[in-house]
Amino acid sequence: MSKLTEKVALVTGGSRGIGAAIAKRLAADGASVAITYAKDASAASAVVKAIERDGGKAIAIQADATNAGAVEAAVEKAFATFGRLDVLVNNAGTAIPKPFEEATLEEMDRVIAINVRGVFVATQAALKHMKSGGRVIMIGSAVGERVAAPGLVPYAGTKGAVKMFTQALAREIGSRGITVNNVQPGPIDTELNPAAGEWAVPQKAATALDRYGNVDEIAAMVAFVAGPESSYITGANLTVDGGMNA
Repeated sequence: MSKLTEKVALVTGGSRGIGAAIAKRLAADGASVAITYAKDASAASAVVKAIERDGGKAIAIQADATNAGAVEAAVEKAFATFGRLDVLVNNAGTAIPKPFEEATLEEMDRVIAINVRGVFVATQAALKHMKSGGRVIMIGSAVGERVAAPGLVPYAGTKGAVKMFTQALAREIGSRGITVNNVQPGPIDTELNPAAGEWAVPQKAATALDRYGNVDEIAAMVAFVAGPESSYITGANLTVDGGMNA
């Protein structure tokens, strides 16, 4: 039996990048997986088809992380489709890299809405359905603890908020047997933060391994935290950053 057989996971922002890798890995470990996506239905469909090709079960649900009603409805649809909810991965996130003094209020509001408010909404909705053994997993950021590159002030602020949200919620719901952890990637080669992008040079230079990470390296940590062997880990900030914060 695989580690997540008969478990159900919901991955927000699961149509591309880190989220898609997480969805595929959890499915490979035996979970039925629901993913949310904001706009790109074809990318979401491709993730579902890839999981189904390998014998897994998956659905894609359109839900913009800035729309609280849509996020709540996505959680309900995942639960209704699979009959339970064991793992929530709050992966949906965004950054708008630029010097802080040039950031507009609209840009800052968007980063907060997706990275903080969306996490609050999805988690609150998911907890209604979670039983003992449940897992709430944030995808935070290494810059939520230490900022090694410029241009990420609002983003870093939101990921610092996610870090403290994780720790506070772990305290609050530990008695229910539900763990809450925060996986903090360093620079990972994605469409949002490409290893060849203009913001990449200082990020790569700040790592001990002198390279960007890949999405499967984050998915591996999430899979461990979602599985049975992590049952005594909660309220933890698990940094996967190539030594950026060393």
